Amino acid sequence: MDSSRTVPTHVTLNTGHKMPIVGFGTYQPKPENVGDAVEAAIRVGYRHLDSASSYKNEKQVGDTLQKLFKEGVVKREDLWITSKLGNDSHGAEEAPKCLQQTLTDLQLEYVDLYLIHWPVSLKKGYSSPPEPHMYKSDKPLEEDIKETWQAMEKMVEEGKARNIGVSNFSNKKLTSLLEYAKIVPAVNQVECHPMLRQDKPRTFMKRHNIHLTAYSPLGSWGTSGVTVNLLEQPVLKKIAERHGKSPAQVALRWGIQKGNSVLPRSQTPERVKENFDLFSFSLSEEDMGEIEKLEQKRFITGDFFCNEKRSYYKTLKDLWDEDL
Repeated sequence: MDSSRTVPTHVTLNTGHKMPIVGFGTYQPKPENVGDAVEAAIRVGYRHLDSASSYKNEKQVGDTLQKLFKEGVVKREDLWITSKLGNDSHGAEEAPKCLQQTLTDLQLEYVDLYLIHWPVSLKKGYSSPPEPHMYKSDKPLEEDIKETWQAMEKMVEEGKARNIGVSNFSNKKLTSLLEYAKIVPAVNQVECHPMLRQDKPRTFMKRHNIHLTAYSPLGSWGTSGVTVNLLEQPVLKKIAERHGKSPAQVALRWGIQKGNSVLPRSQTPERVKENFDLFSFSLSEEDMGEIEKLEQKRFITGDFFCNEKRSYYKTLKDLWDEDL
């Protein structure tokens, strides 16, 4: 029996809120391109947008949303909007300011989900990749993250963020957060695709009812240091041909059949549409098994946050803690 055909269009988070399982990533190398991409995505049918303070384009996203609202293409309540805290905005004072700037830029009264982007705290005004002098040093990182999470819990109380979560947190870092969290993270957004299944984090998150959202679900070909093209893997091309679909659709369908929500992004209207067409076919157990034989490799290593001169994250193992 093939249970994969029962994949829902929404996932129910531990708060009871329903989040569309297919979202659109709004990171664009050129901020001026994001408006057209977001408009194309919403007109195709995407109702989940993933943004971040560090993308430096939330004002353009907000302008596009207001345009579409005024045209009656979509209503605010139809959309799920995720954003993320800047790495330079940790702490009790800065975190609320960062969210307020996001709300101002997006021209919204609330976000549906607000995430800690990385377990990294930088001095104000700095982004990634940082140099050693950019890290905050006035308090331990763990204390900064605790203050940040408690500030985010207040955002929920105030109605400015309906759900809160994290991104790029290892099992160990999630365990530390859960020791003091009054609100359990609804989501942990991590790199996840057929060449990085995230088996150990997936098991941990399932145990604690934390949803796994996959960023870079098509790999990260073209990103600095990435030399492997996920979509050129023979097994994905073979299965795609078998189903009359693209390797990208196969990789994304694999993700939602694993229970992930996925966040593909593209600037090409045809691919934006193609990446949303994931419910017209199903992968068999044989397909899934073949895909899961792929070698496992982290593409977004986070090495830009590791430096031997720092007291934390000297190595990648310090950042990720557990093996693949």
